[in-house]
Amino acid sequence: MRYFIEFAYNGKNYHGWQYQPDAISVQETLNKALSLLLKQEIELVGAGRTDTGVHARQMYAHFDFDQILDSDRWVQKLNSFLPKDIAVYRFIPLHDEAHARFDATGRTYEYHIHLFKDPFENEGSWFHFHPLNVEAMNQASQLLFDYTDFECFSKVHTDVRTFNCTITEAYWQQNGTKLVFTISADRFLRNMVRAIVGTLIKIGLGKTTLDEFRQIIESKNRSKAGFSVPAHGLYLTRVVYPYIQERHSL
Repeated sequence: MRYFIEFAYNGKNYHGWQYQPDAISVQETLNKALSLLLKQEIELVGAGRTDTGVHARQMYAHFDFDQILDSDRWVQKLNSFLPKDIAVYRFIPLHDEAHARFDATGRTYEYHIHLFKDPFENEGSWFHFHPLNVEAMNQASQLLFDYTDFECFSKVHTDVRTFNCTITEAYWQQNGTKLVFTISADRFLRNMVRAIVGTLIKIGLGKTTLDEFRQIIESKNRSKAGFSVPAHGLYLTRVVYPYIQERHSL
């Protein structure tokens, strides 16, 4: 039987989701805990991979196991085996062809910025002390809907076959000194969100115009886009599947 697990993690102490031979990852930590608990070797396949230091408020992975698992009971057991920065919410039994990565139809990320020095925000938000034109940044965000090829925001030397993504929402919201960028798409390229945010920051600073933003996208050249903002402000917040009903608490 194939199971999905839904979970979240604070990425501060991990070198991303994916297994690393010489560094601790979320995947390795979950694999070890599940294998110990279920008394057989478990290999999780994640919905995607997050980079070192990136967080996930909602993430999915699948694994195969030949016994029936009671979700509530095993969630409690697994959480007792896991460190405090990883939390599992539920086990979901599905058909054998279900795939955590390939079946996802949408993903949402948030990037968090605080504009006034705050010692309680530093681990999960990026401190940016220069004033930003949020209206201009939102105008630029809307231009993303006009394009599907985002090679200019992709990490170079990546192994993807296409740089095409369909963005369905992209906007900034400010609440006092806190600023959050939300972006949803059917898929994302490696480093894409952090590069988009870095480029939009340059617009907010008045260093890049809206016309130049279009030219950056059309150039398909990573060196034309802005810097990648730090990882600790980035959160994967939603992964969508056509056959999984979301929890009401999200």
